[in-house]
Amino acid sequence: MRISVDASPLLLRSAGVKNYLYHWIQALQRASSEHSVDAYPFIRNVGELTHESSVMSLVHTAPRIAWLLASNHFALTRRMATRNAQVFHVTNQVHGGVKGMALTATVHDMTSWLTPEFHTAGNIQADKRFAERILNRADGLIAVSENTRQDAIRVLNLKPEKIVAIHSGVPEIYFKVTDADASRVRTHWKLSKQFILHVGTIEPRKNLDALLDAYLLLPQPVRDEVELVFAGPMGWAAGTTSKRILSGLPGVRYLGYVPEAELPGLTRAASVFAYPSLYEGFGFPVAQAMAAGVPVLTSNNSCMPEITGGGAVHVDPHSPADIRDGLDKLLLSPSTAAEVAESGRVVAQRYRWDLCAARSWQFFQQFA
Repeated sequence: MRISVDASPLLLRSAGVKNYLYHWIQALQRASSEHSVDAYPFIRNVGELTHESSVMSLVHTAPRIAWLLASNHFALTRRMATRNAQVFHVTNQVHGGVKGMALTATVHDMTSWLTPEFHTAGNIQADKRFAERILNRADGLIAVSENTRQDAIRVLNLKPEKIVAIHSGVPEIYFKVTDADASRVRTHWKLSKQFILHVGTIEPRKNLDALLDAYLLLPQPVRDEVELVFAGPMGWAAGTTSKRILSGLPGVRYLGYVPEAELPGLTRAASVFAYPSLYEGFGFPVAQAMAAGVPVLTSNNSCMPEITGGGAVHVDPHSPADIRDGLDKLLLSPSTAAEVAESGRVVAQRYRWDLCAARSWQFFQQFA
């Protein structure tokens, strides 16, 4: 069986979807010798994962983006790039399928419908066009969590049998990262104190003002010993939050974008991983922190209880006081922190890319 997976987000500045595609396509290729995967359009020999730019050189990126744009206007161009595959699995960069070929896609979240205030008008328009042209017409869909699946069924009025939940994976390095790796990253970033870590784009949905407020509610002696560290690029509508993060608040550090190769060590080095997001479809940083053996504090909403199970402290993301209490619990009780971290490691075993790939191939085989 041959499938063609739209990998065009690998050529763009992107976060979660890019992370998913980079690892998922490679896992699909490793998982089966009898099936084959083509990365659309003509994407081969990608470099290291970076969210800030293309995984290919400019000379290789430009013609592929041009082909992508042309393919959205001419169906023949899409057919030429899919090489007679049985299935075309697309992202919202693609505006149509290929006649005679099964059409599938992954649903990452429904935030454009459920929390539109956290998106630009352009993002909302793109997601709704994707729903109209692809999701509502697809032969089958993958949701990255059961919570996302249920949201998609409700919001888009999908038939439940059309969409299946297949959890995403965590890169193997997070399961293998060591204290020595953490020590090297600490030295590189001059992190001499204990720290609470947040990884992700600085944007409204991540609810970082509430995290800042919660940190400032901690007793002064705790803040003297424990820093709050943010790692990730500045994103949409980051203005007020970014000003606070960069304002020189005592104990608050901003590292900016941290290369993927350094994130496992940075994550392992944290005393607590804090992720009080207002909505997530899967939550890669949380799953990665659990795999790295770090105690996690996250929200009690959307998919987070599903993904973390008993492997995290859950808080009301709308309550800085509740977030503060959760941080307090993990910072001041080593036994509680160790118990949460160990439970998180156990839960994280569900999120191996080889498991995701095996389940994905089962999904695709219905279209063979």
